[in-house]
Amino acid sequence: MWNPFKRSADTLLTASDKQLLVEAIQLAEKNTSGEIRVYVEAKMGKGDALSRATTLFFKHKMNETKDRNAVLVYVAVNDKKLAIYADQAIYEKMGVEFWYSQVQEMTNHFKSMNYVQGISAVVTKIGQALCHHFPYDKIADTNELSDEIMIGK
Repeated sequence: MWNPFKRSADTLLTASDKQLLVEAIQLAEKNTSGEIRVYVEAKMGKGDALSRATTLFFKHKMNETKDRNAVLVYVAVNDKKLAIYADQAIYEKMGVEFWYSQVQEMTNHFKSMNYVQGISAVVTKIGQALCHHFPYDKIADTNELSDEIMIGK
């Protein structure tokens, strides 16, 4: 069982944890042109989780996808903080209630120490939402962003 608290950034996720999350992202993106990334770090520093997620979203140029439909799932494990940042097009289509419910779902999983399962479940639900609003186009769609898990400080 993954217990991230008090771990350094390089030991936040095991190789199998990363693989499970990458597979969840790939499955979620299979039927959508949308892009999902996961960023995990030990501590976020000053500010709140949404501000940190926003900064990372733009730093990693996730706002440059063709359809403006990228989503970042952010977790600062030692700080016990998390956020989801969605680009303009998908955020507007889903509304604030959807994003709030996804944060709540992750929080509920985390309370039971089901960290990887919580992130994976939310990635799946985000993929379903993206599929509905941004279906996969087998001719024009490309994977614009890496599916690899981003590990911070």
